Amino acid sequence: MTSLNNPRLTKREFLKYSTGLLSAAVLPYPYQAALANDHWDVIVIGGGTAGLPAAIFAAKRGLKVLVIEKASVIGGTLFVSTGQISGAGTVFQERKGIKDSPDQHYDDIMRINNNTSDPILTRILVDHAGPTINWLAKNGYTIFENHPVKKMAHDAFSVARYQQGPEGTTSPWGGGIAILNAIKPLVDQEINNGSITILLETSANDLIQSSDGDIKGVIVENNQGKILEYRGEKVILASGGCASNPRLYEELHGVPLYCQMAYPQSQGAGLILGQSVGGYLRGGEKYSPLYGMILSDDKIPSTPYGVARNVMERLPWEILVNSEGKRFVKEDHESVDHIEHRIGEQPAHRHWTILDQRMLDEMPNIIYDWPNKRIMDESNNHSMFKSANSIRDLAIKSGLHPMNLELTVEEYNNNLNNNRADEFGRQHRPLPLVKGPFYSIRMSGWSLCSFAGLGVNGNFEVTKASGEPIKNLYAIGEVIGFGATSGNAYVNGMGVTPALTYGKLLGERI
Repeated sequence: MTSLNNPRLTKREFLKYSTGLLSAAVLPYPYQAALANDHWDVIVIGGGTAGLPAAIFAAKRGLKVLVIEKASVIGGTLFVSTGQISGAGTVFQERKGIKDSPDQHYDDIMRINNNTSDPILTRILVDHAGPTINWLAKNGYTIFENHPVKKMAHDAFSVARYQQGPEGTTSPWGGGIAILNAIKPLVDQEINNGSITILLETSANDLIQSSDGDIKGVIVENNQGKILEYRGEKVILASGGCASNPRLYEELHGVPLYCQMAYPQSQGAGLILGQSVGGYLRGGEKYSPLYGMILSDDKIPSTPYGVARNVMERLPWEILVNSEGKRFVKEDHESVDHIEHRIGEQPAHRHWTILDQRMLDEMPNIIYDWPNKRIMDESNNHSMFKSANSIRDLAIKSGLHPMNLELTVEEYNNNLNNNRADEFGRQHRPLPLVKGPFYSIRMSGWSLCSFAGLGVNGNFEVTKASGEPIKNLYAIGEVIGFGATSGNAYVNGMGVTPALTYGKLLGERI
């Protein structure tokens, strides 16, 4: 997932941090055309989190690998990811005497996501995540001194197995780049050996399919608009999800893409390619929003302006209300997943933080990297922030039902002042809302990933809805859907870890 401390990666910063990570220059057209005469053992579409391990391990077995990458640099979403990963039986756990097992990891994943992830893929993941992390460690990957941990921004594991690479290595995004730094020398080595060839700035436009349905290769378009065909024994779709394609995202999830902040190349090309040859999509119904995005404006999609810290990182002082001006959740619920699912039930996933001046003065910072005082300034300048001297006026300014919000605040204050139980069972109630001016912050549910993805079996073969595999076609990474291993929740490490693990496994087996 994208770092909350650095939610946007500018083009200038991307170029700055990607300069040292190029594993190949854009090949001139005559050479690209000459490569089209070769027959490849494996063609990997996507040179990112899943595609690179697949290419590395296939090449190590002596296979001839072609990687097709739409961007001008390899790495994919690792450039915009915190790189948080989890696995049982790692060297990092061993160093701290942490006892863990794949069975415990499996049970934790299924507990957190309410048994909604694919049990076969989840089982494969937990059995091989630890060795994958150990492989990274063997190649120079390091983590924060206090890691592994049980939790960061999501519901806690029962055992400390969640870790992230340290920031300040190559870029301020830290974790994702730390993983790429461990992988890149291995890619370079196989390029030098002639086992891997990378085509940058090249889009996969179609799959070559025989009359009996077998996949035989890929049709691509290079940066000059030239169309080329590459033939191969096996094709791996590792091109990511569709979280930068608003139209496709809404079509597959039934929810607008409220915030645009995923990797720009996440356009869903692999989803379309897989469908075009008989594959099917699943998992869109598992969509769940994340908590607390403050948008820049009312456009859909908008861009991030700030992100509120959730209950995993601070106990709330404020109350949360919906568009009717009513509370809808226990704000200090021990499960952020519970809170996020309740947000998903609200119109447009909007939720408003309501607080008063004393709360603003005394509470921990609400928004990542913002002092609370900034909220006072923003209430005069930004459409998502409002302030008023009365709750009624605040409601009117915020577009909330005035009477409902007054009654909501009155009931909250009365229960607190009279030592009565909270309507939603909330325990942490430091202050009533009594000291004006009063403030509201409009927030939205959001997501960085596509829950929907291609259906695959336990061998990562793309399948038809009937379960029949499409011969010679495989899929790994977000193209199989975030929901495949994370289910309908944001389980710790279930974005990056499966991509790396499945890539490594498929490269070893294909």
